[in-house]
Amino acid sequence: MKKLVAIFLSVISVPAFAAADDFNPMFGNDNENAVAIYVAQGTGPGSLFKLVDPFLWEFEPMTNLMLQYSQPINIFRLPSRMNLAFVQNFGYHHDHGLSFMAIGVSWDIALVNWRGFYIGIGIGPYMRDSRDRYVESRLVFGERVFIGKNIGNDWHIELFTQHFSNGDFTDINRGFNFTGLAVSYSF
Repeated sequence: MKKLVAIFLSVISVPAFAAADDFNPMFGNDNENAVAIYVAQGTGPGSLFKLVDPFLWEFEPMTNLMLQYSQPINIFRLPSRMNLAFVQNFGYHHDHGLSFMAIGVSWDIALVNWRGFYIGIGIGPYMRDSRDRYVESRLVFGERVFIGKNIGNDWHIELFTQHFSNGDFTDINRGFNFTGLAVSYSF
């Protein structure tokens, strides 16, 4: 996993520039900025919407809220975006050893663009507020897979799934998984 993350980060850190008139489905025509809100529910083991705490034998609901600012880039001539995100998780209790608030950067690539729909992947490092029983480190990586749809030129919706973990850099790395919906506005 460490090698895969290192290879992917090194590949996306050297973007290949395409022609300026290329269409980026995540931004629409002539838009250079986007803001988005991501709302997701935890998809941990045991239930689609709950994370099972094996030490307390109870369910802890997880709702993930992410605010993101993006700018268009091209990576290997594919339409992409560079993101700055703030992540807040609601439903965790720090006294149970669970906490998740983070800030990070990520890169998303639209691999398929067809009739207003796009499919993509993304990855990026995030710095968390604390450690817990699920991920021992403060540094985590967020991997995302998404399917999006353009609603006009400026509005976009995405269905996504995202995983946060530390790439097995520490012994404790159970990770966090979320599935949800995003709405973005380009300007």
